[in-house]
Amino acid sequence: MNMLQAFRSSRVCLSYKQASSLFQHSKAPLPTGKLSTHRVSQFAMTKNPDITNEPMRDYLPKKVQGQTVEKQLNPSKISDTICTFEMASDSQIQQAIQGSLEARKTWSEMPIYDRQAVFLKAADLIANKYRYLIMASTMLGQGKNIWQAEIDAAAESVDFLRFNVKYSTELYSTQPPENSPGSWNHMEYRPLEGFVYAVSPFNFTAIGLNLSAAPALMGNVVLWKPSNSAVLSNYLMYKILEEAGLPPGVIQFVPGDAVSVSKKVFESPDFAALHFTGSTHVFKSLWKTIGNNIDIYKSYPRIVGETGGKNFHLIHNSANIDNVVNQTIRGAFEYQGQKCSACSRVYVPSSLWPEFKSKITEKLQSVKLGNISNPENFLGPVINDTAFNRIKSYIEYAENAEDCTIISGGKCDSSVGYYIEPTIIQTTNIKSKPLIEEIFGPVLTAYVYPDNEFEKIISIIDSSTSYGLTGAVFAQDREAVIYASNKLVNAAGNFYINDKSTGAVVGQQPFGGSRSSGTNDKAGSASILSRFVSPRSVKETFLPISDYTYPSNLL
Repeated sequence: MNMLQAFRSSRVCLSYKQASSLFQHSKAPLPTGKLSTHRVSQFAMTKNPDITNEPMRDYLPKKVQGQTVEKQLNPSKISDTICTFEMASDSQIQQAIQGSLEARKTWSEMPIYDRQAVFLKAADLIANKYRYLIMASTMLGQGKNIWQAEIDAAAESVDFLRFNVKYSTELYSTQPPENSPGSWNHMEYRPLEGFVYAVSPFNFTAIGLNLSAAPALMGNVVLWKPSNSAVLSNYLMYKILEEAGLPPGVIQFVPGDAVSVSKKVFESPDFAALHFTGSTHVFKSLWKTIGNNIDIYKSYPRIVGETGGKNFHLIHNSANIDNVVNQTIRGAFEYQGQKCSACSRVYVPSSLWPEFKSKITEKLQSVKLGNISNPENFLGPVINDTAFNRIKSYIEYAENAEDCTIISGGKCDSSVGYYIEPTIIQTTNIKSKPLIEEIFGPVLTAYVYPDNEFEKIISIIDSSTSYGLTGAVFAQDREAVIYASNKLVNAAGNFYINDKSTGAVVGQQPFGGSRSSGTNDKAGSASILSRFVSPRSVKETFLPISDYTYPSNLL
């Protein structure tokens, strides 16, 4: 594949400016204006009419168009369009696959320290040159306030890149501990044979970056399918990787319809791995499709995914109630509850319920909700109309259910942006719909249990949902902490003691859950990088053997 082909295959859209820079790089003459398609030469007038000059070609601005144009709206003010983008067609997905496989030939053979340099440079570009641009795109496009954007788009993105370099060095340095006399053993960490399909969510810019960058660091090529509600911030990250030196074609940025893109990807024999963050329902559907297509693949695909959760705060009667209230407000309502780790259910002992209810409802009165451009607002909008209507339906359910009472919030308004008040539902039904189903919004459901049923409520927490992502216990009584930790060992992949269920930090709390919450491969750790390599064990013998027999053989 020549340079121009590689350039085209690595992008959904090729602008004239990009084409011009490509010509400069390749030292080809830059076209100016409309050039003639044919030039008559004096040689054409001679007696040898078979000799003519090479016809001149047009080099007009060229744009590769997708099949439809979509808009990413500002969820704070839905009359504003953040960006427009084109959805990749089936043929373009196929071209992206071929382009990635072509890029793999050289990228997979590049020394690890050279690949590391690309991502370390990208980390520095994000931390400095592009910090505020990437934060702004996340705030406007995904409805995050400035602090949440700083945590996600800036700090966590940089942390993922830098810590992945550290962990990749550790992985490559893991070698067999012993060598027998006259021989040498070592491990090679090959990239997967084929391409990785990265499907990223809207809620964390850093997750989109990491889903594509982590496999690429290990020598893989990647098709990156961003959420249509986070295209702008994700595309900026993609362009930053290019500026950092990522070769064309290594990561193919392909916005598009999730169903049609996935269908084309899973039909390719070269599909090697799925790296996914999103809903449990979608992840299970993709897994089933991969399973049904297993006979066409060159290798057994790796499946790495982090999905939903119904995360809990368990309150013991020895808990510090002021800490519980503050941690629960943050855990349940930061970024409008649109975190897979967000606290969605809280279990409160009856002796603490009056104080907890009074203090949390009072504090919520001071929480400001509105456009994220105003730094005073603690909460912004939910992401889009689909999310707004889904979350609103749970609030409406609670308003009409005999076993539910809305004790705070409940108002929903989509006239300007997708705004939903932080809402607390109290239920008397341990199997109430808002208590066991994932809502993914600013809605917290509370259940009050008798103080003497602490052990019983733990059993219910463990078994009442299919999820196992995050959870927290609040208690000053150490025996209660130990008991809850032991009994809830499978209920949360990230377990917190006297802290909220959100806020995992790269390098400190590797993140992920099991059960219906994912494969628990722990983003932000060395273990997830190991999923994107195929080790090869190599033994080299230095001294020849003198015979084929062993000492035990009688001659």
